[in-house]
Amino acid sequence: MEITIILSLIYSIFVCLALGARCSDVYSRHDFPEGFVFGAGTSAYQWEGAANEDGRMPSIWDTFSHSHKVDGVDEACDGYHKYKEDVHLMADMSLDAYKFSISWSRLIPYGRGPLNPKALQFYKNLINELISHGIEPHVTLNHNDLPQALEDEYGGWLDRKIIKDFTAYADICFSEFGNDVKFWTTINEPNIFVLGGYDSGMQPPGRCSVICARGNSSTEPYIATHNILLAHASVARLYKQKYKQRGSVGISVYGFGVLPFTNSKDDELATQRAKDLLFGWILHPLVYGDYPDGMKGLVGDKLPTFSEDESEHVRGSLDFIGVVHYTSVYIKHADKPSPFSNLLSEFGVDIIFIGNSSLVEYQVFPWGLEEVLEYLKQTYSNPLIYILENGKPMKHNSSLHDTARVEYIHGYIGGVLNSVRNGSRIGGYFVWSFMDLYELLSGFEYSFGLYHVNFSDPNLKRSPKYSAHWYSSLLKGMTVSSHSIMELHRNYSIAYYGHSSL
Repeated sequence: MEITIILSLIYSIFVCLALGARCSDVYSRHDFPEGFVFGAGTSAYQWEGAANEDGRMPSIWDTFSHSHKVDGVDEACDGYHKYKEDVHLMADMSLDAYKFSISWSRLIPYGRGPLNPKALQFYKNLINELISHGIEPHVTLNHNDLPQALEDEYGGWLDRKIIKDFTAYADICFSEFGNDVKFWTTINEPNIFVLGGYDSGMQPPGRCSVICARGNSSTEPYIATHNILLAHASVARLYKQKYKQRGSVGISVYGFGVLPFTNSKDDELATQRAKDLLFGWILHPLVYGDYPDGMKGLVGDKLPTFSEDESEHVRGSLDFIGVVHYTSVYIKHADKPSPFSNLLSEFGVDIIFIGNSSLVEYQVFPWGLEEVLEYLKQTYSNPLIYILENGKPMKHNSSLHDTARVEYIHGYIGGVLNSVRNGSRIGGYFVWSFMDLYELLSGFEYSFGLYHVNFSDPNLKRSPKYSAHWYSSLLKGMTVSSHSIMELHRNYSIAYYGHSSL
C-alpha cells in the first residue's frame, strides 16, 4: 500500500479519535458483525440475455420493452453464456454473495406445465459455479418478469389464480435448488412494481387509466398487491412446512428516505401517509396480518380485505426484509391531483427531490437510509434486514473513473454501519449492480455497474471500473475512508493508464 494512503488513513482515524466517536467515515469489513455479507446483484432479464434461446418464452418485461422498441434487451449482458466468466470476476472481487433472479418463463416457459431441462441445467450450473468459488447465492423468484402466457391467460397478478401458479413455481425452485440456496426473496419490490405497472403504466405490464391501452389505476394496484401478498405468504408457508426451514424467505421493498418538506402539520401527516404507501402497504400485512389503519381509511372499499385465515397466513410470513434504497426525497401535502400517479393523488402526497437529485442522479444522503432502517426497526420490531440494492447511476460511457460512485457507496455503507451500531439487525449489503445492465427507467443510457459492459462489442467485454477495485479492497479487509478515496483513485489511474487522471 502506498505511504500516502497509509498516512491518509492514520489522519482519518486520528480525527475520529479526537472527536471521541466511532466514525462511519473510517471503517473496514471487520467493523461489521460476524456473518455480515457483502455482495452485488443483477436480475435475470437484465443480465441473462438469450431471450429466444433454449425454450425460453417471453415475460411481461420482454413485451413491454419490445412495445417501446428498445434495442439490445434480448442480448442484455449474455450472462446465459458468459456466467463462468462473470463468476470468476466476482471471485476476484472477493464477493461474499451474489443476488440474482430466476426467469420463470425460462424455467417453466408457459408459467405452468413442463420444466425446461436446459433452463434447469443452466441455473444448476450457475449456482454450482458460485458455490465452488465460495460465493453465496441469494435468489429472487420474480423480478418484474412474470411469464407473458399467464398475463395473457388471466391477467397475471390481477387474478387469484396467480397464487397457485406462483406457489407451484416456487416449489420447483425449492426442490431443485434448495440444497444449495438458503436465501430466497419471493418478489422484488412489489410496492414499486405495482406503482409502475398498474398506476403510472411506466413499467411492465404497462397498465393504467390515462396513457395506457388498458388498465384501471384506481383499483388494479390494490388488487395486484393483495394477490402478491397472498402469493408470498403461500410460498413462505410451503417452504416452512415442506422444506423444514432449510433457509430463509423474505420479500423486498423499495424505500425512499422521506422528510417533510416543511414543519407544517400537513406535511408531517403527508410524510406518514408516504411511509404507509412505501412500507406499510407491503410490510404491515406480512408482520401484523392487515393493512395500516390509515391506509384503510384513505382507500376505503377499493382496498381488498383479508379473511381470518388469510390474515393468519400472511402474518409473520417474513424471515427477513430486503430493502432497496437509492435516494431520499421531501414529502409535501398535495393540494392537487398528480398528473402521473393516481396513488400519489389518493394518498395526498407530492414527492420533491432534494437538491440536485433526480430519477437518474442521486446525491449522497446516507442519513436517508439510516432513517429507513430506524423506521423499520421501530415499526416492525427490529426485523432482520438485508440491503438488497443500493448504488448510483452514471452515464454509461462516461468513464471508468467513477469516483462519484465510490463516494456514494462509501457513504451508504457507512450509514449501514451506523444503523448496525444503533441496534438494527442487518445481515448484509448488496451493491446494485455487479455490472452495467439494461435499466427499466433509463435503458442503456445510465448504468450502475461496478464493471463496465461494452454493449457495442459483440463479445460484450467487461472492464472493471474504479468502484470495482475500491469495493474489492474493502472486501479484502482494507480500511477505507473519504481521505483514502482520491489516493486509491490515483493509484488506479496509474496502474491502468500509466498516469494519474487527477
